[in-house]
Amino acid sequence: MKLKRTFSKAFIEAGCDEAGRGCLSGPVVAAAVVFPKGFYDKEINDSKKLSEKNRRILAEKIKSKALCYGIAEVDVETIDSHNILNASIHAMHMALEKLSLQPELILVDGNRFSPYAFTPHECIVGGDAKYLSIAAASILAKDYRDCLMDRLHQQYPQYGWKSNRGYATRSHREALIQHGPCIHHRKSFRLDYSVEKNLTKSPVVLPELY
Repeated sequence: MKLKRTFSKAFIEAGCDEAGRGCLSGPVVAAAVVFPKGFYDKEINDSKKLSEKNRRILAEKIKSKALCYGIAEVDVETIDSHNILNASIHAMHMALEKLSLQPELILVDGNRFSPYAFTPHECIVGGDAKYLSIAAASILAKDYRDCLMDRLHQQYPQYGWKSNRGYATRSHREALIQHGPCIHHRKSFRLDYSVEKNLTKSPVVLPELY
């Protein structure tokens, strides 16, 4: 499906999205992107539908073609103390603060957001597969976070973050049982090992969302 260029042609729009909300470890990262009027690139799409190589290429293209962009991360301490939803919204606000242009409308992927700087916003479920600027933000956030988790992998190779990027894969859960959590794990995201300690069945991941 072809992505829409804009939600409304009357406003300067910033697309916003985050990466890493459902992970067991690492920060949540958000990005905001403002494109020139009329800009379109058929290669830009929801980051989940792209290979890592294509995300990396497109991230550089987006940075060069956008009127402005912002990327921000919120650490695990903030996630644990304020919950992942609030931390994700805070990361989006931080990314918006880095824009050199003041948007007149903010397009947000998902169904929850807190008002930013008295700027109107639209929450769009599945927005990263519907609007160009949100898709671009998803690419920047995902690419930035993947690179960050790759660097953390060098310090903590036992968790396999180079491949799982902090998500609750089987190998990551097994590593948590064997080694225990490190400082980059979210303490508010717990695994219920009582389901099956030997992992013949997947343990239940219980994020504290609200």
